[in-house]
Amino acid sequence: MSLRWRFILVMVVILVSIQGSLPTFMGGVPSWWPSWLSHVKVNQGLDLQGGLYLLLEVEVEKAVEQTAENLVDDLRAQLKQEKLRFRGVERTGRDRVLLKPAEEGDTAALRKMFKERFSNHEVIEETDKSGFTVRLSDQEQNEIRRMAVEQSIQTIRSRVDQFGVAEPIIQKQGTNRVLVQLPGLKDVERAKALIGRTARLEFKMVDRKGDLEKALAGRIPPGDEVLYGEERSVSGKMVKQPYLLKKRTVLTGDRLTDARVNFSSQTNEPYVGINFDRVGGRKFAELTSENVGELMAIVLDNKVYSAPVIREKIEGGRAQISGSFTLEEANDLAIALRSGALPAPVNVLEERTVGPSLGSDSIHQGLLSMALGSGLVVLFMVVYYKGFGIIASLAVMLNIVILVAGLAWLGATLTLPGIAGVVLLVGMAVDANVLINERIREEVRLGKSPLAAIDHGYEKAFVTILDSNLTTVITSVILYQFGTGPVRGFAVTLTLGLLVSMFTAIFVTRVAVNMALRNRRVTRLSI
Repeated sequence: MSLRWRFILVMVVILVSIQGSLPTFMGGVPSWWPSWLSHVKVNQGLDLQGGLYLLLEVEVEKAVEQTAENLVDDLRAQLKQEKLRFRGVERTGRDRVLLKPAEEGDTAALRKMFKERFSNHEVIEETDKSGFTVRLSDQEQNEIRRMAVEQSIQTIRSRVDQFGVAEPIIQKQGTNRVLVQLPGLKDVERAKALIGRTARLEFKMVDRKGDLEKALAGRIPPGDEVLYGEERSVSGKMVKQPYLLKKRTVLTGDRLTDARVNFSSQTNEPYVGINFDRVGGRKFAELTSENVGELMAIVLDNKVYSAPVIREKIEGGRAQISGSFTLEEANDLAIALRSGALPAPVNVLEERTVGPSLGSDSIHQGLLSMALGSGLVVLFMVVYYKGFGIIASLAVMLNIVILVAGLAWLGATLTLPGIAGVVLLVGMAVDANVLINERIREEVRLGKSPLAAIDHGYEKAFVTILDSNLTTVITSVILYQFGTGPVRGFAVTLTLGLLVSMFTAIFVTRVAVNMALRNRRVTRLSI
């Protein structure tokens, strides 16, 4: 490539990079900024703009248990549909279900039905003459665990998106962990409550024949459970209210299609109106039709929100959840219901909150260190290498401009370690230029002409610079592959920076030197 075309290439890179980096340096673009120019700027990481960092663990074994519970309901429904006699179906372990025939002679019919309708499950052992146990296969359990994590990520992402957090990071970590980073978040507690809520909506019948007092004393009737809700007392305080409920869930929120906040026309308090799909609406209508006069509890995450009396058959697939909500609580509940329930509970393993002021201080200190380091480097280069030092200093500044533009176009996130990577990059870029200039000096001392010294200096320095940077790039790739969050940000910044520094140190400075010496009779180099 001729010197002219190399010069044109360098100028194009400089102009495009300046344009690409301006939105970041200016903190955005003004209204008059042409639409055909780049508008993207470098995203700031959690440690720079503040926010919330959560490392969540998905209780995948709970998902396996829930699948076994669902199998119990499916078996009961199938047995009733095929009119097979049975004494009971119950979960007896994390992944096992005991199926009890009415009589010993019915076992063969139940086993046949099970093999035909539920072929993906295993019959592992005979228990006794009264029944047999089935279990979820190992392959199915592994798939349930995998899907529980994947569905949790999708649900959390949906909730975060509706919560209004820009540029969140939600990704899988290991086999059962989820990393959540919410930069710029201000209401941390509200976000944690929304993300961690399982939001499992269930409808259960109240056992009106059971004795609540005895149940509270520990004598809970078989097939029942005691759950609590909250009610406002005469004094206005919220007090716990126990309910004796049938364990069996008659309807879940899996069939929800929408959840919106509405206001009561009588009390003007917010409540959450929910809509079922066609199947859920039909099931809800059948349920209310069969239980007129009974109490049906609306349970969310094992907390009873209300237990109204069913006055009549309710058609249309609509219901409402009321419970002395604030508007904010009602909004968050609607978001959680619209996003769907988490397939399993999640636990917070690690939590870090970075305040906006701390992030601002980090940016200030990072930029100050970068400016101070760059200034000292430029001063040293100009004093020690004179004309070549000026060219090298300009190349170092160009490094930062190209790097910022590249990070913006890649959609990368700049973190505090990333700023450290930029500072390190300045040093490494200077190192490459020092290496080139020292090689040129050596050639001059050997008595070669200025132009020959420049050519040999760049050629000899190239291999050394390539070897040095290549090993660092390999290390950065490994850091990116196995690191998380800020470590990845550091790896991206360093890798891109090294590639840019090689381009500026080896290509740009040589074009600049050649252009400066072009058509001139050079007898002595300013180095």
